[in-house]
Amino acid sequence: MSRKSTAIAAPEIRVDGMGSVPHENGVYFRVWAPHAKKVFVTGDFNQWAKNRNQMTHEGNGYWGLNIPDAVVRNEYKYILHTDMGVVYRNDPYAREVTNSAGNSIITDPHFDWTDHDFQMPSWNELVIYEMHIGTFNVKEDGKPGTFETARQRLGYLKALGVNAIEIMPATEFPGGFSWGYNLSHPFAIESDYGGIKGFKELINTAHELGIAVILDVVYNHFGPSDLDLWQFDGWSENGAGGIYFYQDWRAETPWGHTRPDYGRPEVRQYLRDNALMWLEDYHIDGLRTDALLFVRNVHGKNLPDADLPDGWTLMKWINEEVKKRYPWKIMIAEDLQNNEWITKKEEEGGEGFNTQWDPSFTYSVRDELKVPEDTHRNMDKIQYAIMHKFNGDAWQRVIYTESHDDVANGKTRVPEEIAPGDSQGWFAKKRSVLGAVMVFTCAGIPMIFQGQEFVEDGWFDEQNPLDWSKFSTFKGIARLYRDCIRLRRNLDGLTRGLTGQHTRILHLNNVDKVVAFHRWHEGGPKDSTIVILNFANKEHKDYVIGVPEEGVWKVRFNSDWKGYDETFTGSDASETETFESKKDGHEYSAAINLGPYNALILSRD
Repeated sequence: MSRKSTAIAAPEIRVDGMGSVPHENGVYFRVWAPHAKKVFVTGDFNQWAKNRNQMTHEGNGYWGLNIPDAVVRNEYKYILHTDMGVVYRNDPYAREVTNSAGNSIITDPHFDWTDHDFQMPSWNELVIYEMHIGTFNVKEDGKPGTFETARQRLGYLKALGVNAIEIMPATEFPGGFSWGYNLSHPFAIESDYGGIKGFKELINTAHELGIAVILDVVYNHFGPSDLDLWQFDGWSENGAGGIYFYQDWRAETPWGHTRPDYGRPEVRQYLRDNALMWLEDYHIDGLRTDALLFVRNVHGKNLPDADLPDGWTLMKWINEEVKKRYPWKIMIAEDLQNNEWITKKEEEGGEGFNTQWDPSFTYSVRDELKVPEDTHRNMDKIQYAIMHKFNGDAWQRVIYTESHDDVANGKTRVPEEIAPGDSQGWFAKKRSVLGAVMVFTCAGIPMIFQGQEFVEDGWFDEQNPLDWSKFSTFKGIARLYRDCIRLRRNLDGLTRGLTGQHTRILHLNNVDKVVAFHRWHEGGPKDSTIVILNFANKEHKDYVIGVPEEGVWKVRFNSDWKGYDETFTGSDASETETFESKKDGHEYSAAINLGPYNALILSRD
């Protein structure tokens, strides 16, 4: 009896995940295209054939296919047969593209991480340095900076004392020069910056130096240029953007009608996957969500009839997921509306961000620093900046005098605002330093913008690199920043109060423009810290203020020291001993010498 041989069909291979997922039997491709009639994958692995590798419809609009011949670094695209014809699309989940208008790249998920011992600093000890990769450290004329050139300056940042860098968006955008907020491919790393490998090497080195990495993410709009997500599978209504975007008036943003559809489950998943990707696959330590107001409101004006409840619940969901998986990673909001519900806990009805940029601090301080006449300076606004909190928690606000937004778009650096045309003169340096000392001593998470520490002037532009020659010119000012950061982080064990929740105003003189405030964690020697700020061009001998504790208060920092700048006055302020005298509501007082536009930080041994 003869037997017939039968071929055994290979088992169907399905792999979890979206996009192109390398595994031991090839690469699995999965894409969401609910209105496509057919979908093919084309690329280096099939000589860019148009109909060789047809994807299988997996249900619910998802298509999948394993390709054994596909390998890491192959380029590819999807070919979708749609009602509007045959269209070529990049992978929405592509981790890397050749350029913003090029092809998707299959990327290797493996990287030799050596940052296993890194621990995120406590939020009350964070000092953030905001940077733009393309301008931070540029080595070649006419080309943007890269992850590698930024990595080469991390030792400088460690010496400065910052323990967190916040990177403006590093996702793929059109061309080589951009702030990064016009992202074309939300999951892909900017190719001109150095791609995935360069980004991971930057993060890994930062962690080895004890520096956390925070990344800006943009969920309020995409594009609008080089945007393959637009009408992705051929479907749209009202000429709008299709499956990834709102199809009506809710799509409108100041940057184009490209707001994601926060109510569509697949889009919500897309954005949630994006947030978790940074934290998991790239070891990012926190995210700063750009222009959150435009995620929760169409027009960004807190108008109830333009609210986007789905945007609110989306960000709340993402925050809950992060808190559940990585409670030590920090979620920062840029909302700028003084809205305490942004950082209120989810269980209390809040959106659940850990902290948010505080416009009350920034605008109040900048406004008063640039007032030309001392007599017109409003010390009540300075007091408000010192004392402001969200939900009674000091660490729910990020405080700064300069950010990318505040030094561009018609605005400029603080020294230039203080003294237009003389941004490196005496008045500009002295008063801008007062603002910096407030950033490092007030309750909140301090942040500075790249170059601020060496009196960078002008305004921020994506094609104008930092002028590092100014560091040589203003090494003293950079040292001033370093000394302030050292005290803020309590690295010498003498100013623990600057890491504490508590603040109170000790003294406010709106005539002489002097304010003193007390910071403490538990109080007592090496904890309680007094900050005295003189906002006038006037010297004071034996200026008396009320103090909270008896003893000898030593000056740990004097902004007037000539070592910071030879043009400074060099006022004599070393220590002061208290005496019994009721002033400012306290039993003890102290007399101290103050130079013009002078900041002092004092504590007790």
